[in-house]
Amino acid sequence: MALDRAALLLLVLGLGLAGAQKTLEEVPLQPGFEARRVEGRWFTLRLAASHGDLVSPTDPLRLALHSIHVEDNGDVAFLLLWRGAGVCGGENVTVHPTELQGQYRGSFEGGRLRVRFVGTDYSSLILHVRFEDEDVTSLWVLLARGKLEDPQWLGKYLGFVGKFHLQEAPVFNVDGQCPPPR
Repeated sequence: MALDRAALLLLVLGLGLAGAQKTLEEVPLQPGFEARRVEGRWFTLRLAASHGDLVSPTDPLRLALHSIHVEDNGDVAFLLLWRGAGVCGGENVTVHPTELQGQYRGSFEGGRLRVRFVGTDYSSLILHVRFEDEDVTSLWVLLARGKLEDPQWLGKYLGFVGKFHLQEAPVFNVDGQCPPPR
């Protein structure tokens, strides 16, 4: 009886992991993606996540992607600025290319992350970030070089929000007045 129960739990876990992987495979990649063309300053226009507690409007922490930089070795570095409880700071997050063009992976304290450049015309950008720790969390971001939304890219982004049943969050762009990250 206990052996049957253990087998059932393994089956459920296996199906759950297969479902999580299928979701990642459903996320498209930009055909012909050129990392160097996304370098520079970006503004976050829209943000959505698969877990509502990550996008709570009552959370005092305000996080914003400031810019993207591509290293000579092909790594992509994201400069994130944050502000909360009277403190302002920055963090560099670097991800490494995978065998799939437009997909990158890296790690953070307690887990791994995968970044996919879903689509871009290099003026607008849809980015998918998958955090893998105790849970698997998807974060979708609509970015632009300026603060105006392009209706075509907004429509694409909202299509993903609906398809993946995401919860949107308020957006905060930090103006870069924080001290540089260490």
